[in-house]
Amino acid sequence: MKQKKSKMGKTPPPVQEKIKGISKTGKKIILSGIALLFIGFFVLTKTDPSGSNLASMVSPFLILAGYAVIGAGIIFPEKKSASPLP
Repeated sequence: MKQKKSKMGKTPPPVQEKIKGISKTGKKIILSGIALLFIGFFVLTKTDPSGSNLASMVSPFLILAGYAVIGAGIIFPEKKSASPLP
C-alpha cells in the first residue's frame, strides 16, 4: 500500500536567538572573582588555630564573595550595540 504524502503547507520552526556564551565583560568579571578566591584562600592560610584573628573572620566572606562574583559573571548579559536612528 502506498501512503499519500500530505501536501499541507509546512510552517518553518520558530527562529531562536543564538546563544553566544559568556560575554567579554562576563569573562572579566569571572577573572576578578577567581582573583578574589585566591585572595580569600591566601588570607585563610594566615588564620590561627583558635580562629580569633581578623584573617579567620574575613576569609570566609572573601571566598563566598568570589563564588558570587563568578556566578554573576556567568549570567552577565552581553551589551547590545546602539543602533543608529533612521
